[in-house]
Amino acid sequence: MSIEGTYKEHLAEIEKILEELREKNREAPIVVEGIKDKIALQSLGITGEIITINAGKSLTDFCDSILARYREIIILTDWDERGRKICAILIKNLSGRVKCNTETRKLLAKYVHVRKVEGLPSWINTIKKKFMEK
Repeated sequence: MSIEGTYKEHLAEIEKILEELREKNREAPIVVEGIKDKIALQSLGITGEIITINAGKSLTDFCDSILARYREIIILTDWDERGRKICAILIKNLSGRVKCNTETRKLLAKYVHVRKVEGLPSWINTIKKKFMEK
């Protein structure tokens, strides 16, 4: 298979994953690391609630606020070491009390070639321009 074919398939999968995320986000908020991640998701058509971790609270306080308000969250932290650690801490602190959905994070990690959520829109646009306009 050509590189072009692979990227086209990946782009189709990413669009499918994002559509599923939009649906899930109607019921559960998405948790991201910072405001740039939130803006990136909004630019991709995510219109539901998006909560940023880096809002001046410790992770413990953040988890307490999640416990008080939600039964389920969608964790979409970056795919770097820091993002993995934050994801693990959230799961550990909320386990058994709040459903922590990490499926979208795992699926996107298979297809995108960026390490940060904030890079998703520009990466998707680059792939579209490079391979879809032919």
